[in-house]
Amino acid sequence: MADYETVTVTRDGAAATIALDRPDALNAWNRQLGADLIAALQAAADDDGVRAVRLTGAGRAFSSGADLRDIQAMEDERTADGSPDIERLLHERYHPIITLVREMAKPVLASVNGPAAGIGASLALASDLVVATESAYFLLAFVNIGLVPDGGSSLLVPSRVGFARAAEMAMLGERIPAPRALEWGLINRVAPDDAFASESDALLERLASGPTRAYAGAKRQLNAWVFGRMREQLALEATVQQELAGSADFAEGVAAFLERRTAVFEGR
Repeated sequence: MADYETVTVTRDGAAATIALDRPDALNAWNRQLGADLIAALQAAADDDGVRAVRLTGAGRAFSSGADLRDIQAMEDERTADGSPDIERLLHERYHPIITLVREMAKPVLASVNGPAAGIGASLALASDLVVATESAYFLLAFVNIGLVPDGGSSLLVPSRVGFARAAEMAMLGERIPAPRALEWGLINRVAPDDAFASESDALLERLASGPTRAYAGAKRQLNAWVFGRMREQLALEATVQQELAGSADFAEGVAAFLERRTAVFEGR
């Protein structure tokens, strides 16, 4: 398996595990992680010997979302008004990953070992099956910095839990503990922390030894029915997010996050 700077890939027979590996940053996505993750996923998709893929995180988090320091440092990727070119970032860095997870002709298991926030939640929920440790939580944190859901979460969340709960997650920006996520139908299984690894391993092995072509066919059917407009929704997310990237509320939200204080939004 190839070596990457920010992800670790391990192989056990027909099962490949891809772990986001920036534990000191709670596996926040920066430019390098985006490049490494798409490369690792594409390699797994292209390898006929891989029959199931698991996504997880190193350390105590699945992923805390986008690395805001990385976004603020996008000096070479800004629009005419000086805002970060988030629309381009989404199309080039995030959307290919979410689309590949959905379209890969083999099952993808998200093994959520800790917080899954922002694009981290999107990655987990793009997977076919999601198993989480009891102490994990899911969070659409975008509104807390003056942004809107992206990475497919405006499609992935309501397709799993319906409008009312999706609106609650998108507009209130509150943590959804794994047991509640299971109750809502956001995820498939929850395991006690001390049994999580063994349950995740067992489910991965079941998928890796199962009827791979049948799994691929089931994904095609589900994608056609549930995610038939995914590409259009991803494009809409990117357009709306770019509008917000130039707002005063976004600037305040990022500043407040970096300064570890409560944001004061003015609605502009």
